[in-house]
Amino acid sequence: MMHSGTTSPAVAIDINCDLGEGNNEDDCARDARLMRYISRCNIACGGHAGNATTMSLSLQNARKAGIAAGAHPGYPDRENFGRSTLALPREELLHSVYEQIHDLQAIAAVEQVPLTHIKLHGALYNDAEADDRLAEDLVGLIAQAFPGLTILGLANGAMERAAKKYRQPLLREGFMDRRYLNDHQLAPRSMPGAVIEDFTQCLKQVTALATGQPFTGIEEHPLQFSVDSLCLHGDNPQAESIAQALHHALLRAGITLCR
Repeated sequence: MMHSGTTSPAVAIDINCDLGEGNNEDDCARDARLMRYISRCNIACGGHAGNATTMSLSLQNARKAGIAAGAHPGYPDRENFGRSTLALPREELLHSVYEQIHDLQAIAAVEQVPLTHIKLHGALYNDAEADDRLAEDLVGLIAQAFPGLTILGLANGAMERAAKKYRQPLLREGFMDRRYLNDHQLAPRSMPGAVIEDFTQCLKQVTALATGQPFTGIEEHPLQFSVDSLCLHGDNPQAESIAQALHHALLRAGITLCR
């Protein structure tokens, strides 16, 4: 049916969430409730968290929810949940990342769920964005061993630059609850105000990032850039209610979820 008048173009945004970071079926059931509000999940694959059971169940739940499933490798440090830098020899680190992705890929083959992407976890994500050489080594590994996986990396960051060098597909990731510097980099958590506590402010930033509209950075200057995917933190105790509120806020703003 044709309608008269002009209409705004539809806007859709990808929302990703780190899941499979628990230990058992109950943890995976909690994750599954989040899946209705996201379009892709990053599944922990045994480095910082996760095991064969959680990987298998997470893949099954992703298939049922109709969302994309990807690998979420980190430093092999379960004690610190991958949130601390490990001073590993480079080859040992790359081998660990390879093994983690490979392990999830093997289970995904059994479950007949195709892996679509990879997102680094925690300290490894941050370290790669702070070190161009590390970013290039990691992207080089992915391009060689897993060329079919799209990288999920920080918009305007080192992984994006490395992906361009290797011609590896990358989704530019943005954050709803982190302030940005004038150079479009994330403000370090050590800066006062780097984490946005006010959910209303989070929603304003999400809408701006999804639509490419201006928003205010931590230094009070207007910033403007768009992202391909927004991160929803699945380990927040309020994750489900936050996801639901985010979902409704995006709908009110005329933004739909990529599926």
